[in-house]
Amino acid sequence: MFRMIVNGKKTKEMLIGSVIKNPPASMLLKLNDTDVDRVSTFKLLGGHTCNDLKWTQHADAISFKIASRAGCIN
Repeated sequence: MFRMIVNGKKTKEMLIGSVIKNPPASMLLKLNDTDVDRVSTFKLLGGHTCNDLKWTQHADAISFKIASRAGCIN
């Protein structure tokens, strides 16, 4: 049996849905005595994820990567 050890410094918390309007500020997530960062966007497995579940952040990142590799952006 394997036990997973989760690194609290690398773990992120994202609120999705109606909870965003009234976030539970008093309930900060802790993992191994480390506060978990609450984020509105993050990159996971090459895709950018936002708390509004729209693709604009991911499309902007891909467009920037293509433009920079094509030499359009320094």
